[in-house]
Amino acid sequence: MSDGKIITAVDIGTSKIATVIAKIDDSLNVLGVSEIKAAGIRKGQIVDIEEAVSAINSSLEGAERMAGYSVSRVITSIGGAHIESQNSKGVVAVATPEGEITKNDIERVIDAAKAVSLPSSREIIHVLPRTYAVDGQEGIKDPVGMTGVRLEVDTHIITASSTSLRNLEKALSEVGVNVDGVVFSGYGSSLSVLSDTEKELGVVLVDVGAGTTDISIYVEGAVSYSSVLPVGARHITNDLAIGLRVSLESAEKIKLFLGAGSGESEAAEKTASRQDEIDLSELNLPEEVRKVSKKTLIDGIIRPRLNEIFTFVGLEIKKSGYGGQTPAGLVITGGGAKTIGTQESAKRMLAMPVRIAVPTGVKGIIDEIEEPSFATAVGLLRYGSKYELPKSLPFGISFPQLPWVSTTRIFKKVIDFAKSFIP
Repeated sequence: MSDGKIITAVDIGTSKIATVIAKIDDSLNVLGVSEIKAAGIRKGQIVDIEEAVSAINSSLEGAERMAGYSVSRVITSIGGAHIESQNSKGVVAVATPEGEITKNDIERVIDAAKAVSLPSSREIIHVLPRTYAVDGQEGIKDPVGMTGVRLEVDTHIITASSTSLRNLEKALSEVGVNVDGVVFSGYGSSLSVLSDTEKELGVVLVDVGAGTTDISIYVEGAVSYSSVLPVGARHITNDLAIGLRVSLESAEKIKLFLGAGSGESEAAEKTASRQDEIDLSELNLPEEVRKVSKKTLIDGIIRPRLNEIFTFVGLEIKKSGYGGQTPAGLVITGGGAKTIGTQESAKRMLAMPVRIAVPTGVKGIIDEIEEPSFATAVGLLRYGSKYELPKSLPFGISFPQLPWVSTTRIFKKVIDFAKSFIP
């Protein structure tokens, strides 16, 4: 990891597009943050390229202005119900005559594990090593430098739909940036909010987004199961809109208002329970909703949908087969984690320890990003800091990566500048 490397993370979600620019020194130093309402994206997938390009461009430009840095390369997230995962083993003979395992052997054994049969419509986005075995000795985390004849690896493979990947790449290329990495958003979130102890003990990460809920299960320090549920916090907003007969915008304001006064959802529920009526007059809603019943709002509308989401999470944990191997419990993050009653509902439905998590280990402009909704964006920065990305020259100038050198954005800015002189 080189000092002073600048990384840009673009988290493309159903409700928002978040861009974070950070400098990597001894930690992640955030230089620029921008959050724009998403357009052209439904349930984590691009459904309108033009609208998505416009929203991504606005988000990038906002972060660039704050950081004073022009972005040419990004790491982006991918989500949606098309994400699937499986575990696979690979075996190779150690290449050197002395039997010392090198990085080359690691690459070969991971390539061997990658050789799984996949439909032509799917592509591998991650091959994450879980444990290695050398000559039958299992449970090895890093076998480099050890001696042996036979090297095995147990990996976790995450795959995505080729169509969704192509559309994502096309949208970013039209914005005029090169893609250094595509990361499953659930895995990205886990990198920013989970502690090493939780990963080692075994933990379930649940990232509740607007349109989807990402699940990432860690067992013995490594990802062992990944999946996406096609339900999210926007379903709660829809329920509120229908139940109170207000617009989606007003329903979203009410939902955020209920969550904001809480800090901790259980505390908010206790506060709200003292009186049955909740005063919404300060929101100045166009529908002129002033007071609503707490019982109707929280117990009648929000809680049943939260219970449904966590019932689905419970079914996924059961399906994974790792249910009894996660004593660290459930860690909830993502924008939906701010919904009132989330923690209490998860505890009730899953009968395991639950905590709401925000990204940690970042400095700089962190006021905006110390929120569950920025977990994926910060995780993408972590991912970028761990992997060697293309080197940069001083002053933020990048080496041209021919034939993928990106000139689209430069030309677009030159044309826009020239147009400004035309009367």
